[in-house]
Amino acid sequence: MEWVAVLMFIAVVVLLLAGFPVAFSLGGTALLFAFAGVIGGGFESAFLSGLPSRIFGIMSNDTLLAVPLFVFMGITLERARIAEELLETLSSLFGSLRGGLGISVTLVGMLLAASTGIVGATVVTMGLLSLPTMLKRGYSPEIATGTICASGTLGQIIPPSIILVMLGDVMSSAYQQAQLRQGIFSPDTVSVGDLFAGALIPGLLLVVLYVAFLVITAIMKPEALPAHQRNEDEHVSFGTLLHALAPPLVLILAVLGSILGGYATPTEAAAVGAMGALLMAIQRRSLSLERLQDIMRGTLRVSSMVFLILIGASVFSLVFRGYDGDDGVHAMLASLPGGVVGAVIVVMLVMFLLGFVLDFIEITFVVVPIVGPVLLAMGVDPVWLGIMIAINLQTSFLTPPFGFALFYLRGVAPPEVTTGQIYRGVVPFIAIQILALLILAIFPDLVTWLPDRLYD
Repeated sequence: MEWVAVLMFIAVVVLLLAGFPVAFSLGGTALLFAFAGVIGGGFESAFLSGLPSRIFGIMSNDTLLAVPLFVFMGITLERARIAEELLETLSSLFGSLRGGLGISVTLVGMLLAASTGIVGATVVTMGLLSLPTMLKRGYSPEIATGTICASGTLGQIIPPSIILVMLGDVMSSAYQQAQLRQGIFSPDTVSVGDLFAGALIPGLLLVVLYVAFLVITAIMKPEALPAHQRNEDEHVSFGTLLHALAPPLVLILAVLGSILGGYATPTEAAAVGAMGALLMAIQRRSLSLERLQDIMRGTLRVSSMVFLILIGASVFSLVFRGYDGDDGVHAMLASLPGGVVGAVIVVMLVMFLLGFVLDFIEITFVVVPIVGPVLLAMGVDPVWLGIMIAINLQTSFLTPPFGFALFYLRGVAPPEVTTGQIYRGVVPFIAIQILALLILAIFPDLVTWLPDRLYD
């Protein structure tokens, strides 16, 4: 009955392209196929008896509690206008250098990624704050828009990333399933902390590659990234720099340091981050009762979406497995030429293409549970696979014509900036992303070295 599982997956993609809500498309399609299978005799109704325990497991999952807390932290920092002060300070610091404003945008994107982890909010904020300034100072529209889109998507990979929290939970389950299939009945585990540690070096590698590209472009095409003649009132003192950088850096160190040092679980660290963001907003006097209500509503909206999609995806994966879809995927990947390498390449390509039409949440909760156990049973390292998936999805965020980051920026870009300029601007950064994937594929120790040192 594997063909029914394939047909069910195609039906979900068609419904999503038609604009139906993700969670209801996943759950509704799965239940319709399950009921049809029960009536036709091709599906065991006993599979549906496991649905209540799955939903209860999602509700009582301590790891997933980190999601609303990290969302709250990110939205609070966005409303507290941390990005605005960081960008003004770093622009004044580096703006006199050729390409300095682009480097400032990249560094601010890195800091926002490490403190908010919300791609859409980062791209929109950076687009509103930095794009008019970059255009006014003579930057090429392609360079300006490409830099903003690429730096805004760093929240996908630099911890504490929400996608890494979700991937950590999904990869842990997939890794245990893979070991049980191999006859290992005391399986090892992979945690969110492992993925956070594994993502640090690749995330910094991407930042270095972005900055290197901007520096080389500034040397080869100085007219595309002109230097800015700094006025006397734009001088940055050490106190000003410290006031802008210290609070977010302290918050980042408190959250990541407590996780990587083993002092707190990701959920506990997320609670620290949420409280720290709230205190920062209060300290900057940017938190009114109305704004706090807006933050709470935003957190509730995003968290509800995530957990509804997770429940729908859980129903989908249960029915998919009931139709022997996982066995079909295993047989298909095992028969590919090239063995493990061929299977990984095909899975990465499929996820990249799905990233054009599906959000990273759907891919994480629907696709990874299907292909993850198969690849892990073939000997792929779970931390390395999780980071490769995260960077792959980050690349699909940038890729025309359906990249989500492009839509976010298009919505706030001035009318004189064309869609074609945005598309051309991200092409070099897509090449950098692919280069990073190749580097990590050739040198997997860049991902696994830090988790091994911290936790082994």
